[in-house]
Amino acid sequence: MADVKIQTMDRGPLIVRGEVELVDAEGNRFETKKQFALCRCGLSKNKPFCDGTHKGEFDDCARAKKVL
Repeated sequence: MADVKIQTMDRGPLIVRGEVELVDAEGNRFETKKQFALCRCGLSKNKPFCDGTHKGEFDDCARAKKVL
C-alpha cells in the first residue's frame, strides 16, 4: 500500500489514488479500483462511495494547517 494519496475535493468527495484495501466494520472488503471517490456529504446512495449527489448540496472546503 505504498504511494497512496487521499485528496479532499472542494465541495466534494475524498479521492483515493493507489493500491488500498477498503473494508467495512465487519472486515468485508469493498471492490475498488486504483482511483475511487469516497462520500463526505452523507447523501450518496452508494456509500461509502460518492455518486455525485453532493453537487449543490455540500459546501465544505477543508484545508490543512500550513506548517512553517
